[in-house]
Amino acid sequence: MTVSKERGASSHPPRLKLTITTPDGERRDLVIDRPFRIGRVDDCEVCIPNEYVSRNHAHVTFNNGQWTLRDLNSSNGIYLGEERVTEVTVLGTTTIRLGVAGPSIAMEVEQPPQPKTTRTASEPLVDHYASHYFGKLGPDETVGEHTMVVRKAFAQVQTKQKRKYGNIIAALVVLVLVIAGFAFYEHQQSRKQKLLAENLFYTMKSLDVDIANVERLVESSGSKQGTVEIRRYENRRKELERNYDQFLASLNTYSSKITPQQQVILRVARIFGECELTMPRDFEHEVEIYIQKWKSSGRLKAALQTAKDKGYTRLITEELLSEDLPPQFFYLALQESNFDPYSSGPPTRNGIAKGMWQFIPRTAVKYGLRLGPLANLRRPDPGDDRHHWDKETKAASRYLKDLYTTDAQASGLLVMACYNWGEDYVLPLVRSMPANPRERNFWRLLARYREKIPKETYDYVFSVASAAAIGEDPHLFGFDFENPLEHL
Repeated sequence: MTVSKERGASSHPPRLKLTITTPDGERRDLVIDRPFRIGRVDDCEVCIPNEYVSRNHAHVTFNNGQWTLRDLNSSNGIYLGEERVTEVTVLGTTTIRLGVAGPSIAMEVEQPPQPKTTRTASEPLVDHYASHYFGKLGPDETVGEHTMVVRKAFAQVQTKQKRKYGNIIAALVVLVLVIAGFAFYEHQQSRKQKLLAENLFYTMKSLDVDIANVERLVESSGSKQGTVEIRRYENRRKELERNYDQFLASLNTYSSKITPQQQVILRVARIFGECELTMPRDFEHEVEIYIQKWKSSGRLKAALQTAKDKGYTRLITEELLSEDLPPQFFYLALQESNFDPYSSGPPTRNGIAKGMWQFIPRTAVKYGLRLGPLANLRRPDPGDDRHHWDKETKAASRYLKDLYTTDAQASGLLVMACYNWGEDYVLPLVRSMPANPRERNFWRLLARYREKIPKETYDYVFSVASAAAIGEDPHLFGFDFENPLEHL
């Protein structure tokens, strides 16, 4: 662990004391009085050679009277407690960690010495007159007539001032109580509205699951009465959705307090079947991090252009809509294969995943796809239906619908997690949760099993969600292509 010579600065903020502790117990104390960078390379003012520390990991600056540490898009991130953050303001003693298990840094602002107070030559004289005219008299102490007049006048002024300011204070107390009471009432009303809106939302999600179950029964029985029942359920759901939207408007969920980008991210989460009112506070920020990752390469634009040029976009979205699924599941194929119908994954114990939607052999067979003679080789196989993108797209739409209406309980982000690594890893975790939309969704999965969810699955979900957000308004997020689903 080394500290290089600090660069010059024009201002001198209060000094910042650092205590750096590595995972192996090595400790280093530093005091720095100007902005600095933390990283693994010698060019950083605070150099920490550790595998969890990026080359340029963080930047510490002094602005508006406070020291602030910002993440420089490091690969391992910065953690405050168990939460990954991108910015930390040093308040009191603040301890952060570089990476999940990297070095910790305790930061504390050094308090400047308090100036000594000195008494002026006139103060003893002022103290004398204050005591003489306004101080308390001893039991045997007497004063002259002039002094007594001054004392009585001062007492009268004090009495009037106490009465005057007492009335003012009493009025202020009443005003504060009224304001506090009104604020409490408003808070309670808002809380009740939010709970009602949440109940409406999860009732809608339950109806989605019920409608899908009735559709399966009608398809197998051919009952006309069942078709009528489905229409009744669908009308009821539309009514619930209108009421839910009214609650969102009254709660100012999409208010000017959040950015246009955050509004789009909220809407995309809603499209995928997630409740805006129960999302983790840092969800929008996490999606924005993955949007920046898409910006760092041309992969998104190139894949969407491929889908457009080869006519994949329209057929994929039509198949998804035919299963009453959000057409934004289109971005799963992008994440799986960049819309390459001849893609083959690495060998796994479940076989080799193939095609645009990367079906493993047993899932392909389950959804009616024929495996080819080269199923066990990482080669395109004309005899394998998985390389026929139109057939695999139909199968993928049915598979996504089954996940959406059964295990995932109408949570689109949970569908993505199950699709990515479901058979052996995620599905057992999902199936251990209560089978209702309120208790079984992506947020509850994260809260309950965050340490057990593979990083690949976490990245997969946020990559798809962020791509869908970009696709809704590419120019808003700084991309130079059009919404690929604008034809819908």
